[in-house]
Amino acid sequence: MKAGLVRWLRSRPWRQLSKVPRWVWWALLLLLVPLVLLNLAVAWVGRSTVFPLSPFYVRYKLEALGAYAWHRPRDVFVDDAPITSAMLAAAEQRYHLPCGLLGAIVHVESGGKAHRISPAGAMGPLQLIPPTARKLGVSDPYNPEQAVDGAARYLAAQLATFHNNVRLAAAAYNAGPGAVAGAGGRVPHNGQTEIYVERVMQALAAERHARCRPPRRAPASARARAARDDG
Repeated sequence: MKAGLVRWLRSRPWRQLSKVPRWVWWALLLLLVPLVLLNLAVAWVGRSTVFPLSPFYVRYKLEALGAYAWHRPRDVFVDDAPITSAMLAAAEQRYHLPCGLLGAIVHVESGGKAHRISPAGAMGPLQLIPPTARKLGVSDPYNPEQAVDGAARYLAAQLATFHNNVRLAAAAYNAGPGAVAGAGGRVPHNGQTEIYVERVMQALAAERHARCRPPRRAPASARARAARDDG
């Protein structure tokens, strides 16, 4: 094995690397260092896992970090309002969403973490990508109130597009409405979206159980007994 390794190291292709001009190595270094720093910044700030040499979504990542830099100093003076059940319920009622859907999306997207950045440059607790945030008029995607309102409006639009089909609306939230339409009006099977939709449906069932079921009425005999006691 050692002899084979020595022969490989002495092989012509390996030795050719020494003939590469020095400026090429410097140019490669100048390209890679900013890319690595960008991905490490997204991973550290956004609490996500990003491959350091990933060349994808560079613009979105830069915009997400810029939005974070604009948002973060405000937290020194005014803390972000936490995402509460009341906030979610108000947005769901305002935009006529099924009870629990918005909370399910929050759970799957970020677990309620306001400052999360994804490896694709999606921002905030609802993981809005920069173009979607601009289209929705969300100036600060890291602000929970703005993010919840914008995501609720986006979900309402997807439900209207896909005839109140919750699974397709969730798929459109993840992959975009074009991907759902391109899949023939079905959940795209791309190795990610179908898993995402199943997670949303499971979280939706939990949300409905936790805050959407009306309280049980006491049996008539118990109500009559309580009335007698009060009398």
